Amino acid sequence: MSTILAIETSTELASAALLQDGKLLARESLGAQTHSDSILPLVQALLAEAGLRLQQCDALAFGVGPGSFTGVRTACGIVQGLAFGADLPVVPVVTLAAMAQACHAEHQAEEVLAILDARMGEVYWARYQLVDGDWRELHAPALSAADQVQTAGKPVACGNGLNAYADYFSDAFKAREFAAAYPLVMPHARHVAALGLRAFSNGHTIAPQEAQPLYLRNKVALTTAERAVRDAEKQAKGAAAVAAKDAA
Repeated sequence: MSTILAIETSTELASAALLQDGKLLARESLGAQTHSDSILPLVQALLAEAGLRLQQCDALAFGVGPGSFTGVRTACGIVQGLAFGADLPVVPVVTLAAMAQACHAEHQAEEVLAILDARMGEVYWARYQLVDGDWRELHAPALSAADQVQTAGKPVACGNGLNAYADYFSDAFKAREFAAAYPLVMPHARHVAALGLRAFSNGHTIAPQEAQPLYLRNKVALTTAERAVRDAEKQAKGAAAVAAKDAA
């Protein structure tokens, strides 16, 4: 069995998971000033608990987005730093697919409509069907207003977009367009790890320098706060590379 280290920071929750020989360890943090402050300690704690060095992992998986602009940048920067330092391949996992995996793990759903609050009156969403253990993309990740989400067909719906735009989605649920609705199902590193293992086993990895966030909303310029976060992420990326080398 392969060993996959995964991180996920696309929402307010930062999480890390280690999947080794079918055994899953996971940690999470909510409320840190930035995820760049919390994710490395989570990773270090997991490796210490498992008695592993980073170099003993087979690959690093991360939530590539869509999600928080700064959050997916953080995940990308951290995983690049760790992967460069430890000479490991990277597996990008779409956060909406991780939500589908969570919905299957927790509620046995096999057709999932994942809906993530994108703010500014919009949602990120995608639709998946589980076929022979893999998620088939029925609708690619998209950004739209809630009333443009294709709800018909009785999928299981999940994600905080259901609550953020409850006036619309509750009507869809009442109209029996959803088989069930789980607004608390969100992206987590444990499900990123599961999908990462599947992708790694199928040879679907990339080099660290190829890791890029998945953006669905065009970003023209950074705000002052976002520039501060960007600078913090650069420092975190450097710290990740140093931590990876120190763990050698």
